[in-house]
Amino acid sequence: MIERRGLGAFAVGTGVGSLGGLIGLGGAEFRLPFLIGLFRFAALEAVILNKASGLVVVAAALPFRATTVPLASVAAQWPIILNLLAGSLLGAWFGAGWATRLQSATLYKVIAALLILIAIVLVFGHDPDAAGLQFVTGAALIVAGIIAGFAIGVVASLLGVAGGELLVPTFVLLFGADIKLAGSLSLAVSLPTMLVGFTRYSRDQSFSVIGRNKAFLLAMAAGSIVGTYLGGQLLGVVPEQILLPLLAAILVISAYKIWRHE
Repeated sequence: MIERRGLGAFAVGTGVGSLGGLIGLGGAEFRLPFLIGLFRFAALEAVILNKASGLVVVAAALPFRATTVPLASVAAQWPIILNLLAGSLLGAWFGAGWATRLQSATLYKVIAALLILIAIVLVFGHDPDAAGLQFVTGAALIVAGIIAGFAIGVVASLLGVAGGELLVPTFVLLFGADIKLAGSLSLAVSLPTMLVGFTRYSRDQSFSVIGRNKAFLLAMAAGSIVGTYLGGQLLGVVPEQILLPLLAAILVISAYKIWRHE
């Protein structure tokens, strides 16, 4: 039974990691429904395990994407990375604190609603044609970046996700970044944001779920690394016009199941 559970964790990690490497996300929004529905973890425990697995995916995805998006190109955008981090780190801390205080039934509803939000953003927010366009500049852009970062940090902590599904369109629509560069920039912001949320969760008793499920988490993390590599190799191969609506549909179905979860 334990071996079967480990194999299941590896398989889910591989599939979700592939999506993460492919579109510049941690993939955690797709992993979370499996943790709740298939592996039967409680809401907050699933969020914490999701955050731990997502850290592995995000850390691995950035170098794996480097063949398509050089790390030097990412580093050159340090001003906008710091701009978003100024808000996202604070949002991650507050979001994790709110999650630990919510009743489990309420957290399921919050998770479902946020998955719907992410599905909408995936379909309507990832517009490659918007690259190069900036609707605000100067001080207004800095303020908008901090506000957007804070909101993304909150959502990332509540779901245990990397936040790339919201960061990518933010980089494209707010800062005019190229869609592929935006995917790597989102990973650069996600990693420290996730670490802050993870640190906040470590103060809650539910964090013990990691100690009780080390083998499960290691199997999922290993699968995530394999999947992230595969996703990085497929970057640019799978048409985004097909991929994003399909992923959005998966999120909507997952949100419905989580909303009804008991």
